[in-house]
Amino acid sequence: MNNGEHLSLEQIQAFLEGNEEVGFKAQNRKELYEWTQRTLCVQGYMTLHRSGKGLLKQYISKVTGLSRAQATRLIALYVASGSIAVRRGRGKRFTVYYTPADVALLAEVDEAHETLSGPATRKLVYRAYYEFADDRYERLADISSAHIYNLRKLRSYREHVMVFTKTRATPVSIGERRKPEPGGRPGYLRVDTVHQGDLDGVKGVYHINLVDEVTQWEVIGAVERISESYLEPLLQRLLKQFPFFIRGFHSDNGRPEAKANADLIRG
Repeated sequence: MNNGEHLSLEQIQAFLEGNEEVGFKAQNRKELYEWTQRTLCVQGYMTLHRSGKGLLKQYISKVTGLSRAQATRLIALYVASGSIAVRRGRGKRFTVYYTPADVALLAEVDEAHETLSGPATRKLVYRAYYEFADDRYERLADISSAHIYNLRKLRSYREHVMVFTKTRATPVSIGERRKPEPGGRPGYLRVDTVHQGDLDGVKGVYHINLVDEVTQWEVIGAVERISESYLEPLLQRLLKQFPFFIRGFHSDNGRPEAKANADLIRG
């Protein structure tokens, strides 16, 4: 808004009563502050009556887009110092007490003791300095348990502590070494495989031995190879030779013959 600061109070009143939306397009905060300061100075804000001051505040707020509270704060700065300047303060900052070396030392303690609780870790660093006279723990010696947890959240701490969890194998109950429990009833079989041995480079056969747990009824067969295609037909023939219902089948570590027999038992 060109020369907006030179309007009279009557013109400002008329401007505020209008419905037209007018905004001050400042390039940055510094330019906005300079225009506000110039307006207050040209209008003689310090000499205006209360109504005039209120009118000027509304004018500044509408033109700049500042809230009423923000306009009030800028005017207060002008009244106190005669100028409105952009403050570039960093704000209040707390002094850093624990150094990166202390964080690395805490990470070393946690890694050695598998990250104990805050109170337990506090006791460790306390003893390291006061009982074992290790000067590296001078600052950490009086640390609180709560601040230990704060330091553990730091990125620098996480960079020093690398925790790896090994993949845990999922147990699969394929082969179970469980003794049959027939309860005095026949039909619970034990099966074992015995290799006959090789002769002159020729592979020998495998003997399949099935024995009933109660009656000791035994049936023996042989196959060329231990595979499902060889075992399944043989087991079908061997199981038919038992004079009682087959109730259970205990194989050696759950080898392929168990699958063939499971289908037969379900049938």
